[in-house]
Amino acid sequence: MVTLVAQIAPQRSTQYAALASALAPHELRLSPIGHQMGPIQPITLGGRDFLRFDLPTEPTDEEVEELGRLAMTGAFFIYYERLGRVTGPLLRPIETGFEPIFPELATTRRYRGKTNELFTHFMCNVARFSSGLHDRPWNTLRVFDPLAGGGTTLLTALMLGAEAAGVEANAHDVESTVAFIRQYMREQNLPCEVREERFKGIGRRWVLTLGQAQRRQCILAQGNTQDSARLIGGFHPHLIVADLPYGIQHKGELVELLSTALPVWASILPPGGAMVLAWESRRLGRAEMIELVQNSAPLTVLNDPPYDALAHRVDRVIKERDLIVARLSQMVERERQAG
Repeated sequence: MVTLVAQIAPQRSTQYAALASALAPHELRLSPIGHQMGPIQPITLGGRDFLRFDLPTEPTDEEVEELGRLAMTGAFFIYYERLGRVTGPLLRPIETGFEPIFPELATTRRYRGKTNELFTHFMCNVARFSSGLHDRPWNTLRVFDPLAGGGTTLLTALMLGAEAAGVEANAHDVESTVAFIRQYMREQNLPCEVREERFKGIGRRWVLTLGQAQRRQCILAQGNTQDSARLIGGFHPHLIVADLPYGIQHKGELVELLSTALPVWASILPPGGAMVLAWESRRLGRAEMIELVQNSAPLTVLNDPPYDALAHRVDRVIKERDLIVARLSQMVERERQAG
């Protein structure tokens, strides 16, 4: 038996520190070593917040690297009550070895209404951990955000090593994200090839090929999300991750958006893929959201622990945010695998 402690990811504000503390245990539990963990216990060491848990043996190199990709925790340590005559607690640092492909790509992008990048990172991890592709490395996966906004999900997926695509109706948001990526790559002295394409009657898109040794593709399309299948044609996502808009004033508008968009999004989700949606749950409750998702598309919502405990407070505007995690229904998965 070995005891580990994980430091809660340091945050610039108490608001986001509370977010990290609320979600970190669930991310650990969903991670590749989650099934091996004993109870997760919050503790304080040196005035800092940690999570303590036991494992049967020390984690392997592969498991340690997975720990380094978690969003809501930072450093990891082996924990000792004592060593010889020295009374603890004593901590031995664990070197995770995780190095982002494009460091600070998501954190340096600033725009009004941006979702916290650690929360976006958390959503990406939850999507991968909840999919049938959880044992595949990020550099073999593709992430799609059907409501891309200023591109935080795309930039986070690229940072993790995945390829990414997004659809956004606001032309300024798409063009500014393309400009930001070009500037970032130029400052990093990395290649960035850009090709613009137009789709008659529905919109246009930019196809970016980034990097040199590890070339990644990123597609940004300007158009309606209901046209996603055409706008990202040729890009076959494994995971769909979206933070639903909070500016919608009436519940009916959100219901209408999802009723028309979910069948499109589900149509491009492969067998084993997963979809993660975040939304303001005070306006549309969890039970209503589950019913809406499952009635609109051939999707099954995961609602066993810890999926039913991901709701959290954000700020004075977003009183409560929750996550829906869904996969294709078993019947549809079998049909697509057979076809």
